[in-house]
Amino acid sequence: MDRRSFVTALGLAPFAASPLLANTGTAGPKGKAEHCIFIWLGGGMGQADTFDPKAVGDNKATKKKPGSLYPSIETSVPGVRLCEHLPRTAKLMEHVTAVRSVNHKVIDEHAFATNLVHTGRMISGNAVYPSIGSIVAHRRGAADPSVPAYMLIGYPNVSRGPGFLGIKDGYIYLVDTETGPNGFTTPGEVSPERKDARLALLEALGERAPGGSAVEEYAAAQQEAFRLAGPSFMRHFDLKQESPAVRASYGGEFGQRCLLARRLVQGGVRFVEVSHNLNFINGSGWDVHNEGIDNQHILIRELDHALAGLIEDLKRTGMLDKTLVVIGTEFGRPPEFDGKGGRGHQGTAFSMILAGGGLKHCGAYGQTDDLSKKVVENPISIPDFHATILAALNVDTSRDLMAGSRPVPVTDGGVPIARLF
Repeated sequence: MDRRSFVTALGLAPFAASPLLANTGTAGPKGKAEHCIFIWLGGGMGQADTFDPKAVGDNKATKKKPGSLYPSIETSVPGVRLCEHLPRTAKLMEHVTAVRSVNHKVIDEHAFATNLVHTGRMISGNAVYPSIGSIVAHRRGAADPSVPAYMLIGYPNVSRGPGFLGIKDGYIYLVDTETGPNGFTTPGEVSPERKDARLALLEALGERAPGGSAVEEYAAAQQEAFRLAGPSFMRHFDLKQESPAVRASYGGEFGQRCLLARRLVQGGVRFVEVSHNLNFINGSGWDVHNEGIDNQHILIRELDHALAGLIEDLKRTGMLDKTLVVIGTEFGRPPEFDGKGGRGHQGTAFSMILAGGGLKHCGAYGQTDDLSKKVVENPISIPDFHATILAALNVDTSRDLMAGSRPVPVTDGGVPIARLF
């Protein structure tokens, strides 16, 4: 019995519209994307130096001038400009929307902001909220039962996890594109007989676990790991199956992670998060305080190479309309420069990116002031951005998640960007 029928049966129908009882979500627009590749730029991508360029400032003068660090260039969408270090992406902007008016009020601290952008909610009491990846996995499952629903190419973190949804909606992670997920390859010294004996022991222990217990959840996760540790899943990690030209189109290590993400969604994985900043190729990642900004252009060029390669490849394989590409970051950077020419943190206005996924792209949505410090048109909250992702993936946000016996709205009042549907 659903909640409305239950309320009616109790004779409480007049109270059904009460905020205490009603789901505040609405059905909203429905997209046609089947998969999501979520690129995470940990550290805080500077919007004025990438997707929301302004007049060029000066970070080296004695009296520093706020503004963008680099000149801008035209794109394939008239009136939309990008940083000069994004030339390949600029030619593909008809498939992209830079949402320039994202904002939040969380203190500009990395861990809190990272958790907010992944879960759509502030940390509150004892509740551990699920990440956007786990919500998609929970509602849509894998597109192919031979693969997991949710994978993380990067280091594990509670912000990316399933929260109250439980381990079944968590991720499988890897940090090395060459070997695939840790622990999924049986060591050479373990014979098939020993592997079968270990599996039998685990099955026996799992059968004794109390229903609904953490032990039962763990046993189920172990069974799933054994099921996946076979050639039908592990073959997706063999990037050598791709032509040298395709591999080169993606660029270096980060690009190869994006290529792997394309192979995984092509194989049926529903949601893949790809972390960009594992190796800090510019010395500081996206957290460009002080001298850390000096080599920021290297990072931007690597992003351009990988993002353009991914969009072009998805288009070539006929997957672009079915695959939503998202670029997320915990906050942006202010237009002012710090004492040594770098930038601090800014949550009042920053950019996150959507591409493909069957959306009606417009190059850019939302507007900031002349310095990209304040939103002046079409502000988008983190819950709004989440609602847009979920709508694009045809996830019904009008139906609550369940934290035990407690209903929890899928987003914290988020409204999808109607312009994109």
